[in-house]
Amino acid sequence: MAVAVAVAVDASPSTSSHRWNMASLRSSLPSPPYSSSSTSAAATIRLPSSSGRQCFHKSISFSSPRRQQRQQPVLTRSFTVLNPLLSLGFSDNVTCGHVFPDVDNGSRFFAMRHGKRVPKLNRPPDQRRALLRGLTTQLLKHGRIKTTRARASAMRKYVDKMITLAKDGSLHKRRQALGFIFEKQIVHALFAEVPDRYGERNGGYTRIIRTLPRRGDNAPMAYIELV
Repeated sequence: MAVAVAVAVDASPSTSSHRWNMASLRSSLPSPPYSSSSTSAAATIRLPSSSGRQCFHKSISFSSPRRQQRQQPVLTRSFTVLNPLLSLGFSDNVTCGHVFPDVDNGSRFFAMRHGKRVPKLNRPPDQRRALLRGLTTQLLKHGRIKTTRARASAMRKYVDKMITLAKDGSLHKRRQALGFIFEKQIVHALFAEVPDRYGERNGGYTRIIRTLPRRGDNAPMAYIELV
């Protein structure tokens, strides 16, 4: 609670020679009802003007400084514009300003496709897979087909994989073969004949024989057959 005390001092000619001081002013003021140690009180004192003839009031306010509240630190979001891996869900380990993403691919190395060459066969991925499935089905059906060398080399691993599934003979492997080979009867015949035919062979179930180039576009041709 602030208490304001007004004191009017008339500067007459008889008293103009009297020098005003703060000690005489404090002695004339009544004792305040609040404690002197309180820092929340404010006083308004009226002082005489510099001219001795005229008297008017000047107001000076004395107030104690308020305690400034401490500003809590504002938590700002880290600058992650240059790290696009964070929006994809990668955890980061930041050391000395460098970001190293952790890629859990089951090995010690990062998952990068260096040197992973795939025969494109001049087709998009879905059409390329359909072509290889058709060639594998025809080879297992007829035992020998004629195609280009690139297609024969690309389909070779899929034929070996189907024969490996048939050697296992379990229901799960049979369902995997049914999902790749187009004709169901070929799958059942494959699982019935492969254990006796390739039981002692561990891979290398096909053979590629080169032949004359194709007329028209001069594409290199080859025969691929089961051993």
